[in-house]
Amino acid sequence: MCDTCGCNITHGNRHLIEDGGRLARTDDGREAVTVLKSLLSENDLTARHNREHFDRHGVLAINLMSSPGAGKTALLEATIAHLGDRLHIAVVEGDLETENDAERIRRQGVPAVQITTGSACHLDAHMVHDALHALPLSELDLIFIENVGNLVCPASFDLGQHHNVTLLSVTEGDDKPAKYPVMFRAADAMLLTKTDLLAVLDDFDPDRAETCLRNLASAAPVLPLSARSGEGLDAWLTWLDARLAEHRERLAAGETRRPAIQPDGARLHAREG
Repeated sequence: MCDTCGCNITHGNRHLIEDGGRLARTDDGREAVTVLKSLLSENDLTARHNREHFDRHGVLAINLMSSPGAGKTALLEATIAHLGDRLHIAVVEGDLETENDAERIRRQGVPAVQITTGSACHLDAHMVHDALHALPLSELDLIFIENVGNLVCPASFDLGQHHNVTLLSVTEGDDKPAKYPVMFRAADAMLLTKTDLLAVLDDFDPDRAETCLRNLASAAPVLPLSARSGEGLDAWLTWLDARLAEHRERLAAGETRRPAIQPDGARLHAREG
């Protein structure tokens, strides 16, 4: 786990290592200097609790991940504009600072909770749990969690979501899935965003991007779209409708779904030092 970016200890889990916290001391009574494996375990417990909250209220939770600027918030704005008249939607926003993205979402007429992570480069389950208290879960069908822009750490943390969606903007390299395999292996769908710019970005090859994803043994659908022009949005909305229908069938059968949290990333975060 990275001490530089601060992703080992967040304001969501800090209470676990402070005086009196469950992880403040090791089994032999010494103060714990490195408790990363235990923090990951505690995160998973809270994530399971979050998922129970979602399932109890019949809410489908989608975690959106990407590098900064790939278009997550613009995608949410377009999605809300198309689905907001028939589905009740809420958003949890994650950024290091500012309420900018949450304010954009609120202007669409749906509730949004902004989580400012400080130096932490991802959301964790504790942060999301706190945010859920500010949302009317019993009134919702769908909740989006917009993770911090980062192609590494978010894939390693279960937040309680049911699906992961990874965005790859055509303004980035088409080899990103090969360069960041942990993130793209976690994806239940990969969205190629900002496709309206392909006409002027002839160095991005959508077929190569998909090949890089398939080389990771991923069968996730690749959905090209532009939130600005609306091109390709229908396929994304259809994917969401299908996942919501599946979710309701699972709940009726007393089942749930956990996303593909990546053990490679978890091992990286559990290293000491």
